[in-house]
Amino acid sequence: MVQRDIGDARNESISADWRLNIAYNASLHCALAALFAAGFRTAGEGHHKRIIDSLKFTIKASDDLIRQLNRFRIKTNKVTYDLAGTTSEQEVKEAIELALYMDNQLKNWLRQNHSELYK
Repeated sequence: MVQRDIGDARNESISADWRLNIAYNASLHCALAALFAAGFRTAGEGHHKRIIDSLKFTIKASDDLIRQLNRFRIKTNKVTYDLAGTTSEQEVKEAIELALYMDNQLKNWLRQNHSELYK
């Protein structure tokens, strides 16, 4: 899903708002995979924030990384429900770069900590 979403987020025929959403989704899936690999689940209201915050305990993510993901979480929520057409190409680029970084961090963490899950 992560690779699919990164590819789709690069499709410039899709609106910038939606491409940001897709790139954010790729990063969120990385965080969710780490949470699942660590043996935890989350659901309910605010679960995206909890998934992101869990990165501090799973892959030992920096506070800066968590802040950046939370910034995209808030932005995607706004463009989905309130402020369509407000996403810049720079934001999309940053979100894609973050998704690529998250994918790499997840793979490294899985190799080191859960090699039985890494394929």
